[in-house]
Amino acid sequence: MIQTAFTSTKDVDLILFIIEATSKEIGKGDNLILEKIKEANKKTILVINKIDLVKKEELLKLIDIYSKEYNFEAIVPISAKTGEKNEELLAEIENFLEEGPKYYDEETYTDQTIRMIVEEVVREKALKLLDDEVPHGIYVEVIKLKKGKTRENKPIFNIEVCIYCERESHKGIIIGKKGSKLKQIGTYAREDLEKILEEKINLKSWVKVRKDWQDEDSIIKKYKIDT
Repeated sequence: MIQTAFTSTKDVDLILFIIEATSKEIGKGDNLILEKIKEANKKTILVINKIDLVKKEELLKLIDIYSKEYNFEAIVPISAKTGEKNEELLAEIENFLEEGPKYYDEETYTDQTIRMIVEEVVREKALKLLDDEVPHGIYVEVIKLKKGKTRENKPIFNIEVCIYCERESHKGIIIGKKGSKLKQIGTYAREDLEKILEEKINLKSWVKVRKDWQDEDSIIKKYKIDT
């Protein structure tokens, strides 16, 4: 993924370089990225995240350090956690992007299938709610997707998904005490899916162990980034 990001810089209009406000200096990893940005010589916005964790004086020192290293188009301190300055960042991005060809109709939300959307939303909620308890060694598969009617004769999607993990110990963590964690994942996923699909959702979730799933080509292709 890192290599893909580096090789893609020649084709982009704008680069967002994200660092943490808690940094005291330019670290080894950030310095490597900075050198790649210099080589690409592309318009770049420096995004300083986690400003909610530092004092203003510390933030100003960090801005000064990076300002001496590269001529950034803009430097935007934000807090992804609180949402502070997020709108300002979006405005800055828009300022430096040129209008391109219209590939999709204005009402087109995404080019992904409903199945793909469901799998990604459920996986996102699982990773977010599980935090560091379970590594990113899980994937989600839709095993049933059927549109039906409610008792009130209103449209509804009946969806069943399976969350696969690599170990038995992880299965228990995903399910939680008396199914509490799995229920929470399903509830949050259903709420988001109803907003995205603009339909009522009946979502059922299962958890199964599938060792070495990351070695299966058919699964890996779903997450592969073309270069």
